[in-house]
Amino acid sequence: MNNELTLCIDSNFVSPYALWAFVALKEKRLPFALKPVDLAAKQHHDADFENRFLTGKVPALLHGDFALAESSAIIEYLEDVFPAPAHPPVYPADARERARARQLQAWIRSDLMALREERPTTVIFRAPVDKPLTEAGRAAADKLIRVAASLIKEGADNLFGKWCIADTELALTLNRLVANGDAVPENLRRYVQAQWARPSVQAWVKREA
Repeated sequence: MNNELTLCIDSNFVSPYALWAFVALKEKRLPFALKPVDLAAKQHHDADFENRFLTGKVPALLHGDFALAESSAIIEYLEDVFPAPAHPPVYPADARERARARQLQAWIRSDLMALREERPTTVIFRAPVDKPLTEAGRAAADKLIRVAASLIKEGADNLFGKWCIADTELALTLNRLVANGDAVPENLRRYVQAQWARPSVQAWVKREA
């Protein structure tokens, strides 16, 4: 098998889903190439791109002649194809903790829509906004904080004792509030700061492949 890996990402480096796939590759210490895709120019809707990746979405991964889209599918594929101990795991070893991590991933992708709309990732990677949260946005933020506070122990840097990909995903979601200056409990703010300092995340922030 041709083991060359290429990750297609948004050319603006603001997609949280692309960041999560990027971090998984970095944490698993896999060499890969980055291919920016101009979403504004609808390059992801080119016939060749859609035919290759089925859904025409980024992030998208090329592994030799195999093409795969959707961040959660990419992360689980990398974990299956490049397992420990040869490559560091991105999911917890414990079955229940692994299930909880995947629950968080699915929830972050499917809920909190008002928060995602009112605090887009541009508040993290570009500049904050000055509009207060709406009632729906505040309700989503409160739900996020409640869930995070129930899982992150006081002073903890990780969800399950050791880092996993759900930490990066949860921290980015919380950072929609933290980076914008919205109210977040101090222990969750410290958790976000610790996660954001990871070299894999900083490589994305600094646009280092």
